[in-house]
Amino acid sequence: MRSGHRLGYLPRHRLGRRFGWLWGAYGTSALGTWLAFGAFPLIAIRVLHAGPVEVAALSSVGAAVGAAVAVPLGPWVEFRRKRPVLIGTDLVRFAALLTIPAAFALGVLSFLQLLLVSVVVAAADITFRAASGAYLKTLLPAEDLLVANARFESTAWTTTIIGPPLGGVAIGLLGPVATVVADAVSYLLSALGIRAMGGHEPPPEHREAARMRAGDLLDGWRYILADPTLRPLFFNTVFFNGLVMATSPLLAVLMLGRLGFAPWQYGLAFAAPSIGGLLGSRLARPLVTRFGQHRVLVTAGTLRALWPVGLAFPGPGTGGLLLVIGVELGLIFCCGIFNPVSATYRLERTATDRVARTLSAWAVTTKASTALLTAVWGVLGGLLGLRTAIGLAAVLLLATPLLLPTARLKCVR
Repeated sequence: MRSGHRLGYLPRHRLGRRFGWLWGAYGTSALGTWLAFGAFPLIAIRVLHAGPVEVAALSSVGAAVGAAVAVPLGPWVEFRRKRPVLIGTDLVRFAALLTIPAAFALGVLSFLQLLLVSVVVAAADITFRAASGAYLKTLLPAEDLLVANARFESTAWTTTIIGPPLGGVAIGLLGPVATVVADAVSYLLSALGIRAMGGHEPPPEHREAARMRAGDLLDGWRYILADPTLRPLFFNTVFFNGLVMATSPLLAVLMLGRLGFAPWQYGLAFAAPSIGGLLGSRLARPLVTRFGQHRVLVTAGTLRALWPVGLAFPGPGTGGLLLVIGVELGLIFCCGIFNPVSATYRLERTATDRVARTLSAWAVTTKASTALLTAVWGVLGGLLGLRTAIGLAAVLLLATPLLLPTARLKCVR
């Protein structure tokens, strides 16, 4: 560590005008997403009078089918210029979401339309992430990737803090369809921001075969599984994210039902701890500078697995609420450190001509496994009880640090 650089006080790093546009576009679309958080289930319940099975399908089936649709898009994106793909996926999401208020205004909105839109948005989300990771690696030198990913992570947690409360006010005043309009407009603004970046993008690699073959669809997974450092990180991410998200519906039922918390208390329990993610993301770069990338990755990845055990034990009243807030604060703080370091680790390890396929395979697996584990834990919650099912997931999470990479990273260009 250079002299004079105390932990958390590294000088601000400038990444250039083009990254500034990309960062601004990401922040705009992220804010729109959180403004519309929960809008689809609310529309299904309030406007279409859907039941719990349909609402659950809207979240799980939409994500799973969207992930399946995105499978061939990863190899396709790899051999295309990434900036037009980013603009195109933003415009696809803008157009798809805008059909909902249009159909609502005409009185023809249906549950099937909500489901189809959720599939399109999920597939476009995965494609956008794959293209943006590949584009970022060509936009910035390797030494700037952690700074960039930390800024994205910081922005993600900031919008998580401010988006749902503002969206809640908008829903209360204007209804859930209004927040879908805001989300759609955010993607349009994101596309305009990426369009305004300008500059030259290196030409993509040429495909050897004229047409995509069936085997090409598995290229991303082959690359991940063949790499001794990406493989454990991949399984760690898939299982950790899936198990954490699988218990969210059970925790909602426990807190809002049996423990009798008000909806605003439940929202507070998960919004306030997001400050921990903001703080963690700002510490990621100073910690890596001082202790090294691999040590921070393993330490933060281990610590984040310890916190969810506490979610099996909240009681009613203020004490139970504070317990959930404290557990979530610790969990999110560790995730705020881990996520940008992991994203940088993954980009540095992946060859430039493989990034889009690798990130697409990563995102498809994460979304599909989360949907599957959420369904499985819903069944376990009914069979074993809410606390037992949450505790079982927490115990399994304790084993996820064993999947973290043991070998130190070697950068691949």
